[in-house]
Amino acid sequence: MKHAKVTVPWSEGLHLRQAVRLVKVAQSFQARIFLKCGERIADLRSILSVLALCATMGTPLDVEAVGEDEQEAVQTVTQLFWE
Repeated sequence: MKHAKVTVPWSEGLHLRQAVRLVKVAQSFQARIFLKCGERIADLRSILSVLALCATMGTPLDVEAVGEDEQEAVQTVTQLFWE
């Protein structure tokens, strides 16, 4: 399992447009990718799951991936938070 910490950089928080980008990226990997926000866990392949985190600007998130391409998956998802 690989993981990284990120912070929500968008002034609107983790809104629909950003969630769609994350889900599309997650679907391109075989690894299962999760976002953790406190006690809440979202499957990054599920748009509703990601939006249910209700992550606002500045919210710390943990990105975790499990699978054969987990390293690349975590790096790619993490980069989306820096764009």
